[in-house]
Parts: sequence; C-alpha cells; structure tokens
Amino acid sequence: GSSGSEDEPRPGTAAAAAAQKREERLRKFRELHIMRNEARRLNHQEVVEEDKRLKLPANWEAKKARLEWQLKEEEKKKECAARGEDYERVKLLEISAEEAERWERKKKRKNPDLGFSDYAAAQLRQYQRLTRQIKPDLEQYEKLKEQYGEALYPTSDSLLHGTHVPSKEGVDRMVADLEKQIEKREKYSRRRPYNDDADIDYINERNAKFNKKAERFYGKYTAEIKQNLERGTAV
Repeated sequence: GSSGSEDEPRPGTAAAAAAQKREERLRKFRELHIMRNEARRLNHQEVVEEDKRLKLPANWEAKKARLEWQLKEEEKKKECAARGEDYERVKLLEISAEEAERWERKKKRKNPDLGFSDYAAAQLRQYQRLTRQIKPDLEQYEKLKEQYGEALYPTSDSLLHGTHVPSKEGVDRMVADLEKQIEKREKYSRRRPYNDDADIDYINERNAKFNKKAERFYGKYTAEIKQNLERGTAV
C-alpha cells in the first residue's frame, strides 16, 4: 500500500505541470499572432507597392535606370577630371574585348534609316532624333528629387496641372529648339511659288510634276510641235 501511494503524482506537481503546459501554449499562440500580424503588414505593403508600380508610366523603370546611369557617368567624369585623366580613355580601358566585340555586332545589326515609309514612322524618327539632342540638367534633377521625392515621378492619380512652373532657361531652350525646327522645315519643305499666268496642262499635282519633268528632258525637241498645235497649223 505504501508503494502505490508513492507512485501517484502529487497534486502540486500536477498543477505546476498543467500551468507550465498552458504557459507554453499561450507563448506559442502569442508568437503565431505576431507572425500573422507581420505577414498581414508585409502583404499590405506589397499590395501598395504593386499598385504604385501599375500606376507608373510603362517606361518609368527604364527612364529611372537611365537617369541613374547618367548620374554615375557624371560622377566618374568629375573623378577623372579631378585626377587629370581622360575619361574616354579610362572608359575604354574598362571595356573588355568581348564587350567591345558584342557592341560592334550590335551596331552592325542596327537597322539603317530606310527612308519614308509612313507619317507615323517619320514622326517617331523625328521624336527619337530630338530626344537624343536633349542634354538633361542632372544637378537640377537632383534638386527636384530632393524637393519632391516620390512625387517627382507622377502616377495616374497625380495632379499635374498647375503644379509645375518651367524655368526661364527651360523656356528659352524650348523656343530656340522650335525656331531651329521651323527654320529646317522651311529649308527642306519650301513650296514653289505658283504662277497664275502659266498654262494649265495638268489634271492633278502628280500629273503637273510629271509634265514638268517631261518638259525638262524633252522640251527642246517638242517646242516646234507644241507651237504648231497651239496655232492649229500642225499636219
């Protein structure tokens, strides 16, 4: 009888074990609760970031990467200038033979200008030519980025009207560029003066150009025939 009583668990020991087990379960529950809240926060943050990315322009990532690359290039140029080194020479020394060969192959594969195909293609070529001529003011860009932060990159929800005032230098550059375009357009697209007294021997613009070309090549051979036809004395 005495041995059986010794094997039985004491009431205090059983209560302590139950309390310890309960505390362990509560601790695990609190950890799971914290993990759930953290996962919920991360999911919400990812949804917000994805929504912002979807509202950005289609080529925003490419523009941002190019601007960052240009900033790095400007920093390297300043470092080379401070050391008294030629930046182009230093840049060529950093390019491996494989990269140079790959760049040459890429240049050869580049499609040449095949001339006029349609007005949309001509407008695209003009846009690309004008954008290549633009030299961004990187110092001003850094100031604007510090001033506006993420608002510098507008989304579909951004209010743009009336929020930006261009600088006088920017307006002057735009006016000079537009005047240059107008001058070039007038030089290459100058319309010939129309003579009201000239004989009308054409039915449309294309026929008029053909007649002028024929006159230029064969006019001296057909002048007498044309005069006889006009006088009515041709045989």
